[in-house]
Parts: sequence; C-alpha cells; structure tokens
Amino acid sequence: MKIYIPNSAFLGNIDPFLRGFDPSDPGTLEITANEKWIAVHPAVLSMITALGLTVKPENISCRKLEARSRHYLVRMGLFRTLGISSDISIMEHEPAGRFIPITRIRTSEELSNFKNEMIPLLHLEPEQSRTIGYIVSELAWNVLEHSGSEHGAVLCAQYYKKSNSIRIGIADTGIGIRASINNSYSAETDLEALRLALKPGITGTTRREGGTEQNAGAGLFFIKSIAGINRDFFVIYSGDALYKLLKSPAARPRLHADPFDDRHSRAEGLPRWSGTVVGADITLDQTAGFSALLDAIRVTYRDAVRERLKARYRKPRFI
Repeated sequence: MKIYIPNSAFLGNIDPFLRGFDPSDPGTLEITANEKWIAVHPAVLSMITALGLTVKPENISCRKLEARSRHYLVRMGLFRTLGISSDISIMEHEPAGRFIPITRIRTSEELSNFKNEMIPLLHLEPEQSRTIGYIVSELAWNVLEHSGSEHGAVLCAQYYKKSNSIRIGIADTGIGIRASINNSYSAETDLEALRLALKPGITGTTRREGGTEQNAGAGLFFIKSIAGINRDFFVIYSGDALYKLLKSPAARPRLHADPFDDRHSRAEGLPRWSGTVVGADITLDQTAGFSALLDAIRVTYRDAVRERLKARYRKPRFI
C-alpha cells in the first residue's frame, strides 16, 4: 500500500488525497509526504494509522521527512502508535485543551477513557461537552460493534483556537458500511450503503424501524446533522464511495432525513477502503442554542422513522 501526506488535506479538499491512495500490496505500507509543508485533518492521520496497524512495523517505510511541520506527526503519535522509529525530535507539551493524539479504542473501557480526555478539549459548557462526547463515543462504539476490525477504532482530534472549532477523525479497517448494512438491508453499492447508514433509525443490527434500545441508528445522523446546522464539513468514506456534506450557504440550514437532500458531493470508484472513515468539523461558537439544536435533530429523527413505518404498512399485501 502507498499513501501520500500532502501539504493540505482537510475535509473540504480531501478528494485528491483519497484518489492518491494505493491499496495494492496490503502486506506493506509506504508513507511519503510533501517536502515543504504538512497540514492535514485528523481523519487523514486516523486513516494512515489504521492502515499501518494492519502491517508489521518492519514492513512500513517512511521516507525521510523534510517538511518544517513534520513534528506534528510525531506529536500526534503517528510513529509511536505504529511502532516505527523517527529521527524527529520535539519538545512535548501538555495536550489538554488543544488536541487529542492518535488513540486506539478496542474496548468499552478504552472508549470511556477517551471521552474523559476529550472533555477539556471541547471548551464547551458541560451539557454541550457531554453531547459531543456522546456522539463521538457513538461513532467509536459503532466500530466496536459493527466493523469486525481486530485493530479497533483509531481516533484523534484537534482544536483550533482562531476559528474556535474542533476537527475529529475516526477510521477502522473492518468490514465496511456496506457489509454491515447488508446484514439487515439491501445495498447494491457502497454509495447506497452510505446513504442508508446516514438515514435516521437505520442500523445493520435489525430491520426494525428506529433500531433497538441498544442501537438506534442515530450516531452518524446526529453528527452529520450537527455539522450541517453549523454549516461545517462532514465526510464518510467506505469501500469505493465517499459522501461529503458541504457548507450550506443558507442562513438557517434545514435538517433532512435523507442525506442526498442535503447540499453535498459524492463520489464512487475511489481506491477501495476496507473499513470506514468518518471526519467532522464542529464550529463551537455556533452551538449556543445546543438544546434547541438537539431537539430539532430528535424531531427529524422521530418523524423520519414514523414516515417509514407508515410507508411500510401502506404497501399492498397479496394473500
């Protein structure tokens, strides 16, 4: 496998980075980078780490990094997590309030620890922090419950003071969205599987509308909706398909149960990712009306499930 770290790969311009990924020869990983500058989204770091965990450390090659910002990869824990050496020396600082380095989550206990570390990063009121923490833990729990990945979930996050925003990335190398969704639904393509996974109340664990008490099919819908209301980016990549929520120009963006009704871009035929990648940007100073926002999301969720139930019972039955 080959992956290139460009000078800039954030959610808004992540497509070229994904198209440049080479998944062939899965027993090796070659990491290269821009020679002058590296500035990437946490989702990119999570992807690179998730790939590296599937390869023996001795089969990972990382060409000598020349970029002035190469220390960022060290501080975020890329080389340490992959078990490979680096000749880059840095002075480490306390990360609380700025970033959460690359973290592997394989158990519910590790997930709980991650949530505790994440709270000071958010710079939010307690209620808001708990809500975001819930959504991120929902994404990680989805990996533990559905992905079948022996390496678990890989997460990291970065806080940006200037824009007062947090960027979050999570990746796994499990079975992918389509295989998971097809346990209960029928998705002929990876893109259709992404569409189903982003709809409220749909989960691969059951055909029951609204899911179950343990799995309500809400995590992806919630975080996509929060990004949408805040006019931020949200990305999900699995198999050969990509769905990207774009920033809405409207002053008051609307919530939609069908992700294809949102302002978005989508792509198929990308290099196949054996698992799932999720990235989200959340602008924190736009979440003052958080309770109202969550109420609106819950109403949209409830109405979407109710409409699907009505549609199911309206179908003609032949005896």
